[in-house]
Parts: sequence; C-alpha cells; structure tokens
Amino acid sequence: MGSKGQYRYHWQSHNVKQSGVDDMVLLTKINEDAIVENLKKRYMDDYIFTYIGPVLISINPFKQMPYFGEKEVEMYQGAAQYENPPHIYALADSMYRNMMIDREHQCVIISGESGAGKTVAAKYIMSYISRVSGGGPKVQHVKDIILQSNPLLEAFGNAKTVRNNNSSRFGKYFEIWFSSGGEPDGGKISNFLLEKSRVVMRNPGERSFHIFYQLIEGASEDQRSTLGITSLDYYSYLNQSGSYKVDDINDKKDFQETIHAMNVIGIRPEDRTLVLQIVAGVLHLGNINFKEAGNYAAVENNEFLAFPAFLLGIDQNRLKEKLTSRKMDSKWGGKSESIDVTLNVEQACYTRDALSKALHARVFDWLVESINKAMVKDHQELNIGVLDIYGFEIFQKNGFEQFCINFVNEKLQQIFIELTLKAEQEEYVQEGIRWTPIEYFNNKIVCDLIESKNPPGIMSILDDVCATMHAVGEGADQTLLQKLRVQVNTHEHFNSWNQGFIIHHYAGKVSYDAEGFCERNRDVLFTDLIELMQSSEIRFIRALFPENLTQDKKGRPTTAGSKIKKQANDLVNTLMKCTPHYIRCIKPNETKKPKDWEEGRVKHQVEYLGLKENIRVRRAGYAYRRVFRKFLNRYAILTRESWPTWRGDEKQGVLHLLRSVNMDQDQFQLGRTKVFIKAPESLFLLEETRERKFDGFARTIQRAWRKYLARKKYVQMREEASDLLLNKKERRRHSINRNFVGDYLGMDDRPELRRFLAKREKIDFADKVTKYDRRFKGIKRDLILTPKCLYLIGREKVKQGPEKGQVTEVVKRKIEIEKILGLSLSTLQDDFFILHEQEYDSLLESTFKTELVSLLARRFEERTQRKLPMKFANTLEVKLKKESWGPWSGGGSRQVQFMVGQGEVAMLRPSNKMLQVSIGPGLPRNTRPSKKNFAPSKFPQRYPSRAAPGPPVSHQNGGLKTTNHAAGQRNATYAQNSTQRLQANSTSRPFLPAALSNMQAKERGSRVQPNLECLRVPDQGAAGAHRQSVNRPAPGGGRPKPTPKPKPQVPQCRALYAYDAQDTDELSFNADDIIDIIKEDVSGWWTGRLRGKQGLFPNNYVNKI
Repeated sequence: MGSKGQYRYHWQSHNVKQSGVDDMVLLTKINEDAIVENLKKRYMDDYIFTYIGPVLISINPFKQMPYFGEKEVEMYQGAAQYENPPHIYALADSMYRNMMIDREHQCVIISGESGAGKTVAAKYIMSYISRVSGGGPKVQHVKDIILQSNPLLEAFGNAKTVRNNNSSRFGKYFEIWFSSGGEPDGGKISNFLLEKSRVVMRNPGERSFHIFYQLIEGASEDQRSTLGITSLDYYSYLNQSGSYKVDDINDKKDFQETIHAMNVIGIRPEDRTLVLQIVAGVLHLGNINFKEAGNYAAVENNEFLAFPAFLLGIDQNRLKEKLTSRKMDSKWGGKSESIDVTLNVEQACYTRDALSKALHARVFDWLVESINKAMVKDHQELNIGVLDIYGFEIFQKNGFEQFCINFVNEKLQQIFIELTLKAEQEEYVQEGIRWTPIEYFNNKIVCDLIESKNPPGIMSILDDVCATMHAVGEGADQTLLQKLRVQVNTHEHFNSWNQGFIIHHYAGKVSYDAEGFCERNRDVLFTDLIELMQSSEIRFIRALFPENLTQDKKGRPTTAGSKIKKQANDLVNTLMKCTPHYIRCIKPNETKKPKDWEEGRVKHQVEYLGLKENIRVRRAGYAYRRVFRKFLNRYAILTRESWPTWRGDEKQGVLHLLRSVNMDQDQFQLGRTKVFIKAPESLFLLEETRERKFDGFARTIQRAWRKYLARKKYVQMREEASDLLLNKKERRRHSINRNFVGDYLGMDDRPELRRFLAKREKIDFADKVTKYDRRFKGIKRDLILTPKCLYLIGREKVKQGPEKGQVTEVVKRKIEIEKILGLSLSTLQDDFFILHEQEYDSLLESTFKTELVSLLARRFEERTQRKLPMKFANTLEVKLKKESWGPWSGGGSRQVQFMVGQGEVAMLRPSNKMLQVSIGPGLPRNTRPSKKNFAPSKFPQRYPSRAAPGPPVSHQNGGLKTTNHAAGQRNATYAQNSTQRLQANSTSRPFLPAALSNMQAKERGSRVQPNLECLRVPDQGAAGAHRQSVNRPAPGGGRPKPTPKPKPQVPQCRALYAYDAQDTDELSFNADDIIDIIKEDVSGWWTGRLRGKQGLFPNNYVNKI
C-alpha cells in the first residue's frame, strides 16, 4: 500500500484517501488489466463505487459500509457529480433532479450476475429518493410502503443459492410516481417470472424461499399449534437440500420485519393470518407421499392429508382423489365426455407439486397486487423506475428457470449496448458530428437465437413441442432436443450435447439440461386442482383461483416462455420511454467474504460487461447532448438577450450562450438539431454559472425581504422600549433612534461564554456591563439574557491544579426570569438600573439599558403572565447580599441618589452607605423614536450594518486578548468616558402425524453435497471470441490539454483565521485560503472572490499579499 505520505486525498473531503481514479475515463491506459487494477485498488481501500462518465460501477463489498448515513445524503443532495467521491447517492440525485428539471421519466437499470449486489443497490436508491423528496403525512405513507415492500417481497421471492445468500428469484420493475412538485405520491410494481419450482425442489446446499424458514423460526406458540409448525427437517420440501441456516440471515428477526411490512402496506390482520396459513399448507402438502398400488398411485399415509386439508379449507377425501386421479375430456364423433384417469406415482407427485407451486405463486402475486393497491393513483405525472432483476447465473444443473433468467439478462445487456455504444455512435453520424467508429460485440445475435420467430428461435421451437405434448414424461424433452439439432445446430452461439444444449451467452457458455423444460414451459394447472381450490371454505383461497372453467378454451394456452418473452419486450419498451441511468454490479469473489479479490472472475465480468468499449466511446465522444430548444430553455437566464426567450435562430442562440461563458471552441460541437458538449467540466461550468445567477437573484430578494422585516422589527422593538420609559425617564440623545443589535459580545465566536448556557439556548441580549459592589467599586461583568435566565459572568484566577494562576470565566450569578422581583431606574438620562431579586439586588450600569429592559420585560411577561414591576425614582435602595465574615456580614442596604449635574457622563461620588450620581439633563421624558431613519434608501446598503469582526478571541498567559467585535467602538468610547470619573471608581386443528422415519432416513441418505464446479469462471464461448476480434489497440489519451489561459492579475490576500459567513452575501473561508480582492472599503468589509464565489469578508481576518 505504500507509506501514508504517498496517499492522495479527495479535494472535497477532509482525510478521505483517493485510490486510483474516480472516473475510469481518466485512465492513462484503456485495457482490461488497467480497469481491473483500478477497481481492485479502490475495492481494497473500501471504495466500492467508480464512474465511467455517467455509468456507475459498483462492487459487492460483502460487508456493511459506513458511508450511507444522513451526512452522505446531505453531501450528495444537489451536488454536481465531480464535487464528491463516486456514490450511488450521486446517481440517485442526478435521476431525481433530471426528472424535475426536464420533466421526463427516468429509470435505472441495475445489471450484473447473481450475488453482485443489485438488490441492495436498488434499496439504497429508493431510500435516498425517499429521504430527499418532501411531502406531508400522505406522501410519508407512500414512502413507507415503497421501503417496506422490499422486506415483504424478499421474504416470499428471495432464497439462498450457492452463489448468493439473498438471491432474488423473481424480477421487479418498481415505478415511483411523483407529483409535479417532486413528492412521491404513488407507485407500481411489475413482477416477472417467480422461480416457483424452488418451492418443491432445488440444488444441494440451497434453500427454498425465506418465508418458510421465517415462519418456522419466528412463529408464536399459538401459531405453531394452529399451523402445525415443528422442526425444519420435518418438512420434505425443506429437508431435501440439507441447508437450513444462513450465516448472515436471522430468520426469527426477519419474520417480525415481514409481519411489520404487511401491516405498513395495509394488509388486514385476518388476511395476514390466511397468508401464513397457506405458507404452512404448502409445507404440509409436501409431506404427502405416494406408493405403487397395482401400477397406480396411492397415498402412502392418509394421516398426512389431514393438516393440508384443514389449513386450505378443503375436504380431505377430495384432496386425496384429486392428487391420485385426473378428469380428462375425450372427443369422439363430435361428442365430448369426461372420464376419470388414475395417475401413476410420478404423475401424482407432479400434481402435488403443481398445486404447491401454484399456491405460493398466487400468494406472491396477491402481495404484489396489495402493494400496488396501497400506492394507487389516478394519473401519473412523473416517475422514476428502478429495475432490480435476477442476475445472470450458472449452476451445476441449469434448467428452464436459468434459461429464462439468462435470456432477460441478455436483453438488458442489449439495451445497454443499444443506448451506450450503438445509438450514441449513430447519433453522432446523424447529427453530422466528426466521429471515428469504435467496434464492439453486439449480443443481438444471441437474443435472436433465443426469441426469433422467423427463422424460429429456441423459444418458438419449445412452444411448438409443448403444443403437441399430451403427457408428463421425457418424450417431449427429447423431441425438443431433436428439433433444436435440426433447426439451430449450425448457429455459432449454439451447441448440443446428449442431455441438453449449450448457449454462448454474452457472459459465457451455459449448458442447459433439457429435462423438465417442456413441463415447466407449459406451466399448466389442471382444472381438477382449480376446482379443488374453488371448493375451499375459505373465501380468500377461492379468490386466488378466479378461473372460469365453464368457458371454452380457444387457441394455444400461454406458455411460461412466451409470457417471459412478452414481459421482457414490454419491459424494454417501458425502459426506452425513460431517460436511462446504469449501475453495473461486479461480484469480486465466490467466497462471499470482504476484501477477497478473484482477479480472473473480475476480469471476465469487465470483459463481458463491455466496460473497455464503454470507456472508449465515452472518452472519444461527448458527455452531454441536448436539443437546441431544451438547451436554450435551461440556460436562458445566463444573458439578457436570451431571457426570458431567445428571439431568432435556435442554433445562434446556443452559440451565444456558450460564448457568454467563454467555453473553448474544442469543448463543443453544434449538430443539426443538438448541441454536444465534450467534457463534464464544461457542462458544470454552465450549471455553476446558472446557479450563480439564480443565487444572485435569490440573494437580492432575500436581502430586500430581510431588510424589510428587520426594519419592521426594529421599529416595533424601539416603540415597545420607548413605551416602557415614556414620561418616566429622560432619554440619551444618541440612543433614541439607534438599531437594536442584541448580541454585542459576538457570542458565536465566544465558546468560553457559550459553555455556561444550555445547548441551543437562544441569546436575546449580551453585553459587557459594570456591576457595583457594596463599596460602590465598579467591576466588569458579561451580562447574557436568554428566554429563561439572566447570567452575570466574571473572571477569576485559578487557585489550584495545572491551570493555577490562569484567568478563567465563572458564572457569578444566574437568575431565573420568573424569580426577578422588579427593576428600579432613575428619572434622569443615566445608564444605571437595579435588578431586584429575593436574595439580594444587583446595581448595574449598561449603555444599552433601554434594549435590555424591553427584552427583559417581554420575557418576564411570557414566563409569569404579568407585567414586570418597574420603579422610577431619584432615590433608590439596593439590598445587599449577606456575607459570612467581616464587618459587612450583616447584609443591610445601600442608597443611590441621582441629581442633575453637568455633561453627558455620569459623575460618581461614593460615601459610606450612599452613592451620589450626577448627570446633565437629557431629552425630555415624552421623547419618542423617530421613523425617518427607516425610510427606504434610494441605493441599497452594500455592507453589513455591524462592524467588521476582529480576529478570534484567544487566551494568553491567563489574560484575555481584546477583541474587535460588534461593541468594539462602543467599548472604546466607554473606556474613554470612564476616565473622566472620580478616582474613587478605581460573574379445531387435526393431529399432526409423526414424520416417517424410513422416509426421513431415505431423504437424508439421498442428500448430495453441492457441486461447486459451477462457481468457476465460465468459458467465454463464441461471444468472448467476438470480443477478442474487435479488441483493437486502445486509442491514446487524446489531444494534450491546451495550455490554460493566463489569469488576470488581481490583488490577493491570505486568510489568517477561519471565518464562517454570517449572512448570504458574505464569504466563508479557512485559514491559509487565498482570496482575490475585488474592492477594499474603509468600513472594514472588503469584497473578494474565492472558489468562484464573490462576497464580503472582514479585513481583520486576512493579510494582504
């Protein structure tokens, strides 16, 4: 890994190491080895996301990563792609914003093989969109349903396979519907091809669907008794593969989550009970075994019929009859009659399994329908679609389900090729853009092999064989193989073998075993079983089988293959109507362990996903393209000429906008109808310029509105304050019309004072006051008023410990507002007031007494529901604190007398128990504040009304550095005035039968350990050979970057301290940042530019270079 000094760090994040390149378009060499090496380097450093332009590559880390919290949501919301490290939240945010900006449907196609992390990626996208979109209680309910649908459908549709512990055994396309304001207010799930055969059989080492294990592990005692729940190995459907537990799955806990999800979605308690009753019924059906009785099947033990019949609400004898015989229609001479045919053991087992599969599949469809009903909406305005579908997979034995799954993945790969490689290159040619074609392997040839009608593909041949199939058996499968050998054997992507056939898929060669292909494709549920279920006493179960059996059937029945082909093509059409986004998931190993990297497996995925070709097209092509009209609409705000609409030729309008931001000529091309922009950075330049324009207008509106509110508030506060003193006290000439600031200490920069307050406690008023003791000696105190308390903070020397001798802040007095008894003031213009409290009084002097008194009076009334008692007189009494020692221990009181003297500064004459204060006459007692100062000015105020702050406060050798905060100038005046004072002024259920021991012994004896040969990297086949043939040497890195234009020389300054902006028109910066100086001003507020943003900053925080 190298030494720590060799690591590079991402510019946006503190202490975040950057491994390899974030966007593989920037790789110096473009070949599979370089791509794999870059992905490995990032994976080993816990970076699982990497870009190829707008395409996100995601590697399964097989552990929980730490970067999916609220901090990351906030970090990626509204940010451009390059601003932060690659993340799935960036792609989700891009989808959401593009939907809102362009008013177009969006979709994300998540592809990759089984176990690559597709389902988890889909969850993160839905979770992010849920967090960043607004809305009230109704919208929140829809969000809850969207999120809770995942655990519910996973319980009934996911299972452990040898490749993946939580493998999706169905596909789903989840559409989230949005209102025009961007709130999710509806949705719809489309599900594809549930692998229902897993209910009755599976490969060794695998499990059935999670819900069966969840029910057995999590059922309550009452449920266990009612549903006949016992141990996992009791059930034949579960004990055949020998796998019950999964390391990272807690079935008991997951069962509670499944029940909770049903509740959130709105499934009624009685329906929840019936769903679990059917799940248990399926397990009990599997325990019905058959024996030979004169060439026909008979139930081996009738006791095993009781429980499934009880749970499904059907007659036990009728269940037995329908499992061992079938009604068949016979036509002879134009007449038709029904005859009962007795089944053999193989046919009886097939019938039992068909019923079990049908019950589970129909419950699954009912759950999907319930979710859709809970999210139903009259009409959709905008939507985001998330495609989470089963991944490409190869097992030791691959059957009909794997064939369908791999076909759907083949179609998804075709969409990716069509839209990112083929369509993009064709668009350049159509638009007349200069372009050198890049070759790639197009897998359409494989899709045609499977789904083509003329010449007939594999699915068409399979449907023809099924149409002439009359019985269950191997004959139909052999007929299929013979027809395939005749009709498609010469196809270069097809081979046959004695038990099946091989397809050379884009992801490698897969051998399919033809056994059971025709049965599973026909997917017929016999009418006898439908009649049986329609005879149930339970209405819920009858509703799951709504078929009309009296209606004549015309034409061929729909097969599973034709259904999945139609669904796949419908899905492709749906995706083509949306703006697509792509996540390509890669599985780094088959051990399912973190930090385990299998080089050959990853390289194989990189090759068949076509990442190298994707990088080459993206690198040589254009990152962004837009129709002229849409481009003009989006960026019209950039210039006066284009706002609100461009009048003239659209192409010329686009050119005008590009020139307005000084975009280099080699960064864009204008086609016939679209503009093409090469680098993402050039697009971000446009976006940032647009944001800055909107930001500037928003600031202007904000500033005007805030100024209006502040003006209104100040007038109100001054009038309230004035009313308290009107006709009672003379006023100072310079205080009558001044603004009320509140915080004169700069509390945001004073953590040493903030620590005494409660967390997030609001500050109404903060100022430095003078407090007089019993001997009338003046001591400086910090007075802080909050909605609940009034604090007086002083300073003392530490008497012991490591900080001995240093000066520290201490709370000298903390008075709860409701405990204040009243205030006393003189009738003259002086700044003295007495704070009365039960224990003792405080004699204080404050320049901003009028503001303090008005705020204190308001808080007192809020807390006590009565007016603050105030006394105005020229002879006032101060109650002293009782001391425990000395000649003053008796407490007692002091008197303060006020008299008319000379000048604006109070003169103090202390005597034994009296303080005489003399001051010249002020404005008359009936003086009110004038409103003329608040008339709107012709030119808006450019600089903050407060003084520019001085550098941050710090302690040195126990002494407090003086600061230049809001009260700086006032303190200086105050100190000057103090010197003029006298020298004396020197803080009903059936019986559950026992499992047959011989049966269980037979089952256990027949268990086979899973064959893990299928986990090896597959042979690439013909598709791989095609890729090699178009594998030309990668082009070079393109033209060298042009020499940047020299920046104009402007005066600059270096920040000495960090500063956080206090208003929207100020700059925030860190220590050592270099700021361009645009304008210097005598007020102390300079105008500067930093990281593309212009604003004000205090000159005391910088040093001019």
